[in-house]
Amino acid sequence: MRFSGFSKLSAAGKLNKLVEEGILDAEALNSLTTFQPKDPLAQSLFEKMAENVIGTFPTPYSIAPGFLINNKPYVVPMVTEESSVVAAASWSARFWTERGGFRTKVISETKIGQIHFLWSGDPGLLSQNSPAIFSRLRSSVVHLTKSMEYRSGGITGFELLNLTNSLERYFQIRVSFLTADSMGANFINSCLEMMAAELCRATEELIPVADSPEIIMSILSNHTPDCRVECMVECPIPELAGIRGVEDPADFARRFSLAVQIATIDPYRAVTHNKGIYNGIDAVILATANDFRAVEAAGHAYASIGGQYRSLTSISIDNNIFRYTLEVPMAVGTVGGLTKAHPMAALSLKILGNPTAGELMQIAASVGLANNFAALKALTTTGIQAGHMPLHQRKQKQ
Repeated sequence: MRFSGFSKLSAAGKLNKLVEEGILDAEALNSLTTFQPKDPLAQSLFEKMAENVIGTFPTPYSIAPGFLINNKPYVVPMVTEESSVVAAASWSARFWTERGGFRTKVISETKIGQIHFLWSGDPGLLSQNSPAIFSRLRSSVVHLTKSMEYRSGGITGFELLNLTNSLERYFQIRVSFLTADSMGANFINSCLEMMAAELCRATEELIPVADSPEIIMSILSNHTPDCRVECMVECPIPELAGIRGVEDPADFARRFSLAVQIATIDPYRAVTHNKGIYNGIDAVILATANDFRAVEAAGHAYASIGGQYRSLTSISIDNNIFRYTLEVPMAVGTVGGLTKAHPMAALSLKILGNPTAGELMQIAASVGLANNFAALKALTTTGIQAGHMPLHQRKQKQ
């Protein structure tokens, strides 16, 4: 098979090539053409998003109505193929709206970039000169940070890490950023690469007795423990009555609490527990054309931050009050990238009332907690299959 120059072919040309090589038959070609955009502008958009585009892979775009978040009503767009996710989110939204809704707050929005380098000189000299080096690094990217600072973003700090105990001659400069309403990946990476070049110049001038650092790489980190949101629901235990399968609200609260505790001590259960959270979060992140892979990776890293993978939720039952809380890292944007360039993402943001990045964090966290609550409710009462299987079977019959 010869595919030299394949990327330069038109979408139709790529399909013809795959037919010529025997990879696609008439049935496959029909499936692809069925879902190809009829609008040339849409095809052009997809070709800017990815390489070697030959079609699209449509996924349901749904609405979960009835969310009340910080006393503000929301209708939430969700993109997911899993049949029970939107139904569970909608049920949970309605249930908690009748009990005060979701209470959320952004804990912080700091993101991290890293300059990884090797250094053969005296670590003490590097540390001693770090304030001057940091000043040089900051000055080297003023032309990039100026507009971000205007939007209350920019560089918020530097830290020099000596990691030579783990890897010979390995150091790292960790840079903290605020990126306002953008996710900020391109901004952060541009700053880091320019600062890495300045790091070499600065060390040569400030520490002439040592060799220049060897830059290994400069890139943002998707581990965002300081870009975090909290979401909470609560109600008096008697108000848990009315849930299908619940005869005794106090016993339901007890069993629900035990399920959360199990997810806190058992990684096998914790993975599935947290997956239920991301059923909701990912669907909102996808609908707004944010990076669901980065968001979910950050969450799983945060779940492991104590050395063992644990539940991202916690529960308390005090003074007859049932309180369920999710705390999760989440780096998202509502400007830049595909959030406005993709028409469906722009529509999603419009439906949500054009939220800030912080507001989108709170919305997504609320949907994540809603899905998780619905799943645990089912697991500790009627069982997960009672609600899931009818939807699954309906999907299979269609």
